[in-house]
Amino acid sequence: MTDSRITIKSASGTWAVRAGGAVIAETDNALELHESDYPVVIYFPRKDVAMAFLDASAQTSTSPYIGEANYFGIAAKSGLIANSVWSYENPLDGVKEIAGYLSFYTDKTTVERF
Repeated sequence: MTDSRITIKSASGTWAVRAGGAVIAETDNALELHESDYPVVIYFPRKDVAMAFLDASAQTSTSPYIGEANYFGIAAKSGLIANSVWSYENPLDGVKEIAGYLSFYTDKTTVERF
């Protein structure tokens, strides 16, 4: 998908997320979302995320270009890492590729490519 603000493409390589000493996600099917001048955001397919570690949050936010985001905390041994994951369950038409994908805040988790 390409428009003047957002580009989505396959992210090459194997990607993983670690938080609280555990691997939360690992995939060869990540997506890269590029939005204007913001840093690239990596999205993980829900099927490749250890959803048992995630607790739904009441927090939401809205992007005029993507839609409404829902948030999750990560249940780690050291405690809840609040609102560290987000997902656009019903993204706007121009970015439907990220439906069913989750992304992780890099200041609260480690997101890396192998």
